[in-house]
Amino acid sequence: MRIDDLRPYIYRTVDRGKTWQSIAGALPPDAPVNAVREDPQRKALLFAATETAVWVSPDEGQHWDSLQLNLPHTSMRDLWIHGDDLIVATHGRSIWILDDISRLRQLPTAPRHEVVLLRPAAAYRLHRSTWSDTPLPPDEPLSSNPPAGAVIEFFLPHDARGAVILEVFDGNRVLVRRFRSDDPAEPDAEELARELIPRYWVKPPRVLPAQAGMHRWVWDLRYAAPLSATRGYPISAVPHATPKGPQGPLALPGSYLVRLTVEGRHFEAPLTVKVDPRVRLANGALEEQLRVTAELAGMLSESSRALLAARSEQAQLKALASAGATAQAVHAYESRLAELLGSADQKADDEQEKHGEPKILLPALQERIAALYTEVSRGDAAPTAAQLNATATARAALTGLASAWQHLQADLAALNARLRTAKQAAIRAELPPPRDLNAADED
Repeated sequence: MRIDDLRPYIYRTVDRGKTWQSIAGALPPDAPVNAVREDPQRKALLFAATETAVWVSPDEGQHWDSLQLNLPHTSMRDLWIHGDDLIVATHGRSIWILDDISRLRQLPTAPRHEVVLLRPAAAYRLHRSTWSDTPLPPDEPLSSNPPAGAVIEFFLPHDARGAVILEVFDGNRVLVRRFRSDDPAEPDAEELARELIPRYWVKPPRVLPAQAGMHRWVWDLRYAAPLSATRGYPISAVPHATPKGPQGPLALPGSYLVRLTVEGRHFEAPLTVKVDPRVRLANGALEEQLRVTAELAGMLSESSRALLAARSEQAQLKALASAGATAQAVHAYESRLAELLGSADQKADDEQEKHGEPKILLPALQERIAALYTEVSRGDAAPTAAQLNATATARAALTGLASAWQHLQADLAALNARLRTAKQAAIRAELPPPRDLNAADED
């Protein structure tokens, strides 16, 4: 019973209760305290629930700071610390959770004139939401979930001179992912302008910051995305968080190292990735999945690179107006390209297959590898026997086609020499951008 006394009361003892000292002096004088909790991982880090707000103290109550943020002003009845999260029980406003208080455990020791890389909280290896339906309309009230991945935070005392680099290494110090502040934004403004899907579906482009201040970067726990001849956004969209696919293979649970490089100086912090607690798998299942998805990602990049380059060369050849010996050389090269990409006369290809001469063409093989990569990486499970057999078959087919493509590229120099002699433009062995499945057709 408070008997109309609305002042805060918190007392501390350091001699097992013989004497007591008030530590509520820095709190507002008109809000009684309902609960006090000490962080189980860091001594002297206190949290106080009052009748109007939640407060935090890094020094056993000598100083208090508000944790209000977007928390409603109401009676805070109880607090609980679960792992790295602070749970707040309110009166009339349900339960609120402040995700990842690990930064509060580190901030008091962080000097403001130095670069600081905070130790990230443990991340869970979760797949993003793949609910097979479009998201709610933007005018529908909803709250966002915590970001899927490892939240990495760092402080820069001033604008960095040169590129800032953020790298993630696995337990064997093998590079898993690298981000740079001079990376191009993806998707860029031109690519976004061509999209037909609602803008609020798309994960907005971000580049690693290099400006002064406190920054948050989310690693999605994936390796770099493979190159693909086609890319697009799935129908299972999450508002403002839908990534363009295909994404890279998902990293394994385990210990990682985060390294921040600023102006030649390295700052490192450990990171733990935990398995999804809802998943039960045999030992080695995720390792086998990563092995196969990494192999398929490499195959997808290899086949897509060859396919994009071959299509580019084919389009350049069609634009040529050659005659005589040059025309014969161009036609011969085009015929060899058609053996990889398929003839313009689809009926002739079909007739050839009917006579017992089936051919695996590069476009079909690239699509098969892309579909297989999607299926193997769809969930947490070891690859099936059928998927392993399909991977081996695709690898054998790609080896043959890649060899034919390399021989073809070795002869490109001779064709270009003929074209230059005839004062025509040489064929550029360039790699055009992948085709966007969701973009408007500009033809």
